[in-house]
Amino acid sequence: MTTDGLLLGARGLWEELARVPASFPPSGQVNVVVSPASGVCPAGWVGVVALGGSALVTAPTERTAGIVRTALTRLPVAAVVDGTSVREVLPVSRMLGPAALSYVSPRGFRPLTSGALPVLQLSSDHRELRRLERRAGDADAGEAALDEITSPAFVVREQGQVVAAAGYGAWPRRTAHLCVLTAPAARGRGLARVTGSAAVAHALAAGLLPQWRARRPASRRVAASLGFEELGHQLSVEMPRQDTDWHTAADRAGSDRGGGGGASRPPR
Repeated sequence: MTTDGLLLGARGLWEELARVPASFPPSGQVNVVVSPASGVCPAGWVGVVALGGSALVTAPTERTAGIVRTALTRLPVAAVVDGTSVREVLPVSRMLGPAALSYVSPRGFRPLTSGALPVLQLSSDHRELRRLERRAGDADAGEAALDEITSPAFVVREQGQVVAAAGYGAWPRRTAHLCVLTAPAARGRGLARVTGSAAVAHALAAGLLPQWRARRPASRRVAASLGFEELGHQLSVEMPRQDTDWHTAADRAGSDRGGGGGASRPPR
């Protein structure tokens, strides 16, 4: 599968997650659609996904979509998934991301084989995974989302306990969404690459498209080391409900940008 093939698969996934008829526009453009039930972001939020040089945005209401369309179509595509740029043109209560979206093909996959530690398989609901999550803490465990995997868990054990685990959740369009977690005391030793490699190999053997979503540079480096190609980014934005705030932000977007700038369970 070429990069074009990966991009086609990735876009198809996020178009389906929009849950309304929607598509990525031509390169350099932003398409904003209304989707109260969007799977691109939490309910009631604005979801932004940029892939291959264009962006698809879902908004919960017509009113919100109009405000978002006015603001974001003034920005270059790269800026619509940049938190700082978005805060300059829209009022933001909360934000998730941005996170990089990476994909890998069977041909591009670089499995870890030589010198790798033994990797064991556990069931997706095994109690040892919950223990690993508790050691990692709520923030890291929530981001890894091991509790959402539908595949077996691929783990490394040390001194009788699981110190690293990876698996994937079944997403639409035969996509395998990777989930990887390492205990804090065991980080920096390449264990995420060991378990991640096993999970990716399992997904590819099943004919699935592996997706790696990551905010942190360390996680992005692991994905790159396994052959993943970074094709875009995802950002979710919650806007305040006060109409005065919305109008102020829309007006500010026009004056600050001078009317220019160019057009340029899935995720929680």
